[in-house]
Amino acid sequence: MANGVALDFSRREDARRDAFSRVWASALDAVFSDVAPYYDIASEVASLGLCSRWRRRFVDEIDAGPGERVLDVCAGTNGVGIALLRRQPDLRITAMDRSRAMQKVGRRLAGARGFEIDSVIGDAHRLPFPDSSFDVVTLQWASRHLAVVDVFTEVRRVLRPGGRFHHCDMLRPAHPGVAAAYGAYLWASLSATAIAFGSSREAWACRDYFVRAIDLFYSADELSALLAELGFAGISSEAAPGGVIARHRAVRV
Repeated sequence: MANGVALDFSRREDARRDAFSRVWASALDAVFSDVAPYYDIASEVASLGLCSRWRRRFVDEIDAGPGERVLDVCAGTNGVGIALLRRQPDLRITAMDRSRAMQKVGRRLAGARGFEIDSVIGDAHRLPFPDSSFDVVTLQWASRHLAVVDVFTEVRRVLRPGGRFHHCDMLRPAHPGVAAAYGAYLWASLSATAIAFGSSREAWACRDYFVRAIDLFYSADELSALLAELGFAGISSEAAPGGVIARHRAVRV
């Protein structure tokens, strides 16, 4: 890839850090601690059911074989891990998240279904695992809140050669008109959800952030290019109409 394109990624990441570093450092912890008990249902309400549909499609495409080791980064309430274990009960799944509150809910949900998921509290930018530790790494609904070059570099490090990375998130629509409409919808749906669930002051204060995080994020094609720039191969993607959500699969070589 040309150096000019690589520099564009660097400038984008610098701009995201400048805009959001304070929110990433502290405010998001308070938000997710508040929303953890009702996170799953609130996501369904805010997305009009789109989150669960895309999670099912995401999990259906994760090619994890019997006994393989799977790391679910930013695992939240363990929705991906639980769905994978329903399909393949002998997987060895590690869930890692920064939010203790979200993982507390996730451990309870997994335990209620008789599933064992190893829970680790940590920072996705510095994964606390040795090189080549996992056959599969998954990351869903979180990258727009992360310094993705750092995180994807860590994902590649902990994957074994030939290991697969599966990613899904809300992205920036490539068409400016769709992006503007998407931002307006996000702000309105977040406001309505906050009212319905009695969200905290911290959650209310982050409404503008959640919209701006999409504005400064990547389109589906840009994310594919970034994965290639970081040394992944076999990259494929599928985007929802308008590019508001996309799934990516990549292989560590």
